[in-house]
Amino acid sequence: MNILLSVAFVLCWSSGFIGAKLGAGNASAITILMWRFLPLAVVLVAVAVVMRPAWRGLTARDLTRQAVIGVLSQSGYLLSVYYAIQLGVSSGTTALIDGVQPLVAGALAGPLLGQYVSGRQWIGLGLGLSGVAVVTLADAAAGTGVAWWAYAVPLLGMLSLVAATFLESRSRSRVAPSVSLTVHCATSAVLFSALALSTGAAAPPAEGGFWVAVAWLVGLSTFGGYGLYWLILKRSGVTKVNTLMFLMAPVTAVWGALAFGEPFGVQTALGLAVCLVAVVVVHRGGGRKDTAVTAARGEPGENRWTRAAGPA
Repeated sequence: MNILLSVAFVLCWSSGFIGAKLGAGNASAITILMWRFLPLAVVLVAVAVVMRPAWRGLTARDLTRQAVIGVLSQSGYLLSVYYAIQLGVSSGTTALIDGVQPLVAGALAGPLLGQYVSGRQWIGLGLGLSGVAVVTLADAAAGTGVAWWAYAVPLLGMLSLVAATFLESRSRSRVAPSVSLTVHCATSAVLFSALALSTGAAAPPAEGGFWVAVAWLVGLSTFGGYGLYWLILKRSGVTKVNTLMFLMAPVTAVWGALAFGEPFGVQTALGLAVCLVAVVVVHRGGGRKDTAVTAARGEPGENRWTRAAGPA
């Protein structure tokens, strides 16, 4: 049962990048994101009306902080993912660049939060970044005509997610996951609707493929990925979830190659393998209770950056 849940979780979470690719053929990134979050926010706000106890005791400052975290971890992050894929960056490369966020957050935990970072973890970070460089160069060399600066777009999104990580980790207030998800999605719905309306991109296209992509993103990526994340976290703990998170990039790369003919050669496979080795090095390099990666994400036993971000 746990194996089936793990497989379903990896597929649902990875589906966010594939759904973004599906939608990119029918509409702009802003249009897709508006219609992904607008109905989702309506549903979550309606649920919040029923689940009032979870909102008790929260101050305006708590909600404002969650709104800022939502702008960084959802709006900024997802806009970069969708825009990069719209520019032609492969879904696998985008997923891999975003996937090194825990390694970067773990490395920055030392200078920014004073957390312990071992030498082996720094080596792991270097390996992870090297793997990203290998895959990115392979993607760029495939002759897809993607501008060089397009590969910096998911990097900006990853840094936005890192910023949300540290803002969340420094929060002293305990906010229920249902509350944070509602605030994040409502903030994203307002922001993307405003952007779409101001740029004339609010009207959905007539193609049925657009609504298939939206349903895909809401059903599989948000409810499927996010729901399974919490289920596995409750059953198996944070270490199991963290390990599964690093399978997203290779799964997305293979999925993108099969579904869209995206480049997946020896160099891409080598880069993904280097990144997986980097993950092993980082996890084994944390000898103390609060290792850098876990500490940067929140308290032991809780993966706070994932809670803030939600699946792509």
